[in-house]
Amino acid sequence: MKHFSCILFVALSLCGPVLSEESVRVATFDVDATPPLGAPMAYDVVKRLDELTLRCRGIVILGAGKPMVLCAVDWIGIANESHDAFREALAKAAGTDPGRVAVHSLHQHDAPGSDFTAEKIMHEFGIQGFDRFEGSFQRQVIQRAADAIRKALPLAQTATHYGYADAAVQEVASNRRVERLAGGRIGRMRGSSNKIAELTALPEGLIDPKVSVLVFWNAEKPIAVLSAYACHPQSYYRLGIPSPDFPGIARLIRGQDVNAALHVHFNGAGGNVAAGKYNNGAQPNRMLLATRLAAGMREAYEKAPHLPIIPSEVGWSSIPVSLPPAPHLDEADLVTKLKTAPGKPGYISLADQLAWLRRAKSGHQIDITCLRIGTSRMLHLPGELFVEYQLAAKAMRPDLNVFMAAYGDYGPGYIGTSVAYPEGGYETNPAATGVAPEVEPILTGAMKKLLEAP
Repeated sequence: MKHFSCILFVALSLCGPVLSEESVRVATFDVDATPPLGAPMAYDVVKRLDELTLRCRGIVILGAGKPMVLCAVDWIGIANESHDAFREALAKAAGTDPGRVAVHSLHQHDAPGSDFTAEKIMHEFGIQGFDRFEGSFQRQVIQRAADAIRKALPLAQTATHYGYADAAVQEVASNRRVERLAGGRIGRMRGSSNKIAELTALPEGLIDPKVSVLVFWNAEKPIAVLSAYACHPQSYYRLGIPSPDFPGIARLIRGQDVNAALHVHFNGAGGNVAAGKYNNGAQPNRMLLATRLAAGMREAYEKAPHLPIIPSEVGWSSIPVSLPPAPHLDEADLVTKLKTAPGKPGYISLADQLAWLRRAKSGHQIDITCLRIGTSRMLHLPGELFVEYQLAAKAMRPDLNVFMAAYGDYGPGYIGTSVAYPEGGYETNPAATGVAPEVEPILTGAMKKLLEAP
């Protein structure tokens, strides 16, 4: 018997260890992303700081190949070379490749943005009066996040279980493009807030009513909760007070409900979705919308099953795509207008469009990525994506739990569907979108490949 045991030990040694696969670990990071008094935001300078701060937070997943980083920032947009810089800094801190880093903004309007390409353009032409492109503060936040990741890695917790669930959110989201004129053209828009009774009375329109939640546990202890919901995040804005708005408050509520975990919220494909049916801009509506979203988050969390994490079922895939610039974008024309009539501050401006056009013409590609956790798939896409993309992704693999974070690289601006461009409307007008209608098959093709859809 002793001789047989020795033979068995040698045989097992030759075949490799009989231990379980390396465990998956999750590190969390969270830093302040609030601009100081007097700093420029998307539309206004900071006039007052409130109780709530803007956050830059996320997770690092270890133990399943090279580390994977997911980061969400309470800014209006992170575009072009700023998006590159964010991914590169977080990748270096985590010891991974930039291609395995997803950085998304939540698109709050009382918040700064970041576009280092546009910043270069303003310096190139010596254009004054657009302080929102000055990126010193944004670089500080990138460094804070990278430093936080370095500190978090040694504290990473073993993730033994995961769970996905979704739940309906009641009376928050509604489609903006609901009034139709003769010939199918878009009429009046129902925005983030709306006081036009006829538009309020119209149906919700096409939305994704579900908030998705992905939970990581160490046994019974929650480590991190990722959530995503497709809706513009504005209740009211233009007060000069940095605010994470109602999604940030919902995230705060859930953080107090389940304090052991870091709650990281993403904006889904909400480019043509806002709260206008249920929000007239009155300030009390901010808390009303927040509690409704938090209720959906809570229901989804409580429904999420505890499923064992198998390292071989955790992974990351990526497809680089070239998005066609909109035909109305002309570099010489944009340069002339910038030099002679810089235009009004705000999103999206001539400098934003020129920055994106130059990137596209240089051959720059945007990574469309997908996180795989068991039967769950989280897609990461750029721009202000129409909700049709999110619904299409879910329909591609109804056997899986598919959800989406949009507002990755903000360079392209609004990204409509092919049929939306001839319909008109705010999102597809030349001042808002930087891509051509041919963008749809490129993005849906990438999603199909990432989801391995038939």
